[in-house]
Amino acid sequence: MGDQENYYGKHGEPKKYDPNFKGPIHNRGCTDILCCILIVLGIIAYVAVGIVAWTYGDPRKVIYPTDSKGQFCGQAGTPNEKKPFLFYFNIMKCASPLVLLQFQCPTPQICVEKCPDKFLTYLSVVTTQQNFDYYKQFCQYGFNNFSKSPVEVLRDRDCPAMITPSKPFTRRCFPAISTQKGVVMVGNSTTFDDGTGDKQRNVTDLVEGAKKANVVLEARQVAMKIFEDYTVSWYWIIIGLLIAMVISLIFVVLLRFLAGIMVWVMIVLVIAVMGYGIFHCYMEYARLKGEAGSDVTLKDIGFQTDIRVYLHLRQTWLAFMIILCILEVIVILLLIFLRKRILIAIALIKEASRAVGSVMSSLVFPLFTFLLVCLCIAYWAITAVFLSTSNEAVYKVFNETQCDFSGKTCDPETFNTTNVTRLCPDATCQFAFYGGETYYHKYLIVFQIYNAFMFLWLANFVIALGQVTLAGAFASYYWAFKKPDDMPAFPIFSSLGRALRYHTGSLAFGSLILAIVQLIRILLEYLDHKLKGADNKCARFLLCCLKCCFWCLEKFIKFLNRNAYIMIAIYGTNFCTSARNAFFLLMRNIVRVAVLDKVTDFLLFLGKLLVVGCVGILAFFFFSRRIQIVQDTAPTLNYYWVPILTVILGSYLIAHGFFSVYGMCVDTLFLCFCEDLERNDGSLERPYYMSPELSQILLKKDADTLKSSESQS
Repeated sequence: MGDQENYYGKHGEPKKYDPNFKGPIHNRGCTDILCCILIVLGIIAYVAVGIVAWTYGDPRKVIYPTDSKGQFCGQAGTPNEKKPFLFYFNIMKCASPLVLLQFQCPTPQICVEKCPDKFLTYLSVVTTQQNFDYYKQFCQYGFNNFSKSPVEVLRDRDCPAMITPSKPFTRRCFPAISTQKGVVMVGNSTTFDDGTGDKQRNVTDLVEGAKKANVVLEARQVAMKIFEDYTVSWYWIIIGLLIAMVISLIFVVLLRFLAGIMVWVMIVLVIAVMGYGIFHCYMEYARLKGEAGSDVTLKDIGFQTDIRVYLHLRQTWLAFMIILCILEVIVILLLIFLRKRILIAIALIKEASRAVGSVMSSLVFPLFTFLLVCLCIAYWAITAVFLSTSNEAVYKVFNETQCDFSGKTCDPETFNTTNVTRLCPDATCQFAFYGGETYYHKYLIVFQIYNAFMFLWLANFVIALGQVTLAGAFASYYWAFKKPDDMPAFPIFSSLGRALRYHTGSLAFGSLILAIVQLIRILLEYLDHKLKGADNKCARFLLCCLKCCFWCLEKFIKFLNRNAYIMIAIYGTNFCTSARNAFFLLMRNIVRVAVLDKVTDFLLFLGKLLVVGCVGILAFFFFSRRIQIVQDTAPTLNYYWVPILTVILGSYLIAHGFFSVYGMCVDTLFLCFCEDLERNDGSLERPYYMSPELSQILLKKDADTLKSSESQS
């Protein structure tokens, strides 16, 4: 008895019987007003940052390539409207280290209507007096003076010394490289005239320059293929997501009426789906035996953007089979050890099904939360793009020989009148990048960090609003003595109104703490990325420890916030008081938390896996064209894993949206159940509010646990 009193004193006093307590309190006041003021001021400042970003930003800098004068190629309403492609005077200059340092080739660049399709040199054009009009379109804007000597034209960089057959890639003209029998060719030639009068050069020089010019663009090729896959498969992706929504909805509706049967069906189906996965992996592993190239190891093949390369390796399917076997064994062992507790969890899920049935609007409410989160994401993304493109055009001195002014900023309008051209005859003033030296540009990174922080804060606030609204509605169900007669007419709207009117500050407080921790985690990930090439193992180890600690802290805060919001919905107390009361209530019922609440979460997680597994398998067979009936209907793709992963991820989010209602309902009912046990004793004077079915199973389990502990003592 003394140990029990000491335990309760350590974790707070149990709730006392209160005949006036009938569920969520209606007479409540505003909580955490300071945080409410802070989030309002934060939103006002966030809008101000967005206005400044939209004023100075220019997304065209991301869309259109820029010539040496800082003008956009192909932009409507400009002189370059009909010139969508960027042409490099000397692509071989792009092999310079300056490309890696400043992401800009030290050669003039102009916008052209189309890329050149033939080998020509300026000297040959002047000598033969042919192709003047064709060659002129690749000279500087307005150049029409062919009376100048070729030496002067090339010295002044009015025209390129040569042009080569090229093809547009990401709106830039790159040599049309091809390979025939292992020989690299540009057009139909292996050599070319560089226009300087020297001997013929090998096309590999052009290839090297194109590679360096493409240093920032290589990733875009994969991105463009992925985008192309989305354009031809988006409607099939939507169909897959609709199937996931229908399956989730059917599962939730059946769970409402057949909770016990559906849980066991779900368990059996999860085991069956994983078992089929193991069987399929083994069949693919056996089929590839003896095929050429199938025994190559994953280490030897390295990273490949085309996932089909990995699917032709036996080692890939062996790895998949081992992973699925391990997961299958873990799930089966958990089910064996938790078989008795699963029966109790099913009782709680049945009660949650009745609660959801009484508050059917709770199944639609997550759409409201989802739309608000999408709004936050859209505002953050648009603001981030405008902030990143709000820099000004910076021009720098480019030259081929040694020059003290190399890399210095310059003004293209007055450059020819400065001493730079006299001291460095081959120097040019070209567009280098977007930046700026103003007060606004110096603190641009601060605005980006604030943009990320406010996104995290508002997104967490929206999620918190959804959680406290559902908690208030389900608490109204639990504490209704006559269910559902004693419930309010519109429990969701009543709970949402209370949350917005009284507890905006408390929700802002909890989401603020979580946002700060998440921002720290993002900064730690950034530092880890920067230190990847460092040899300081001590710093890497310390950073790894910090990342682990803050990951655990974020999980704990999410758990604490979730239960604090339930207490806020019921009692209307401030965030700190609600968090403390929820934590102490859970500690006083720690055995029930481990036995009941977490087992229920595990069963709901299996439900998500079942939906994702079914839709994922269907998407795999469809997009990989393994279903004979619809083989011709499936779109032709560069990477068929793109729509498959999209469908899998989207299916999980959809299933999570539906099952999160059950998860919040279970957590709310569990806390209410623990409070009910402390407030009441089941007598006529102090009856339990829990349903008879729930009390029959849960209280019997408590009695069995008590007998077990007495026998051990």
